Amino acid sequence: MRNKFNLKNMTLLGKYLTDKSINKAEVARKTGIRKSRLSNLSTKEDTNLKAEELYLISKAIDANPTEILEKVYGHLRLNN
Repeated sequence: MRNKFNLKNMTLLGKYLTDKSINKAEVARKTGIRKSRLSNLSTKEDTNLKAEELYLISKAIDANPTEILEKVYGHLRLNN
């Protein structure tokens, strides 16, 4: 069972990876992205996800990059 406290402290990417039961150590091994970087991307809101990282993560977990992009940034809206 997931700890609700941990979910509250996760970024949208962190929540996505947790919901999909993704092993971050495996993602790090496959992508070359350090585990500490993946941890920061999963827990620190001020950490910016690079397009290259998003693409590599999507390949490592066999997901469509657009799906991750929508989950992580789908809340953004244009100014009127």
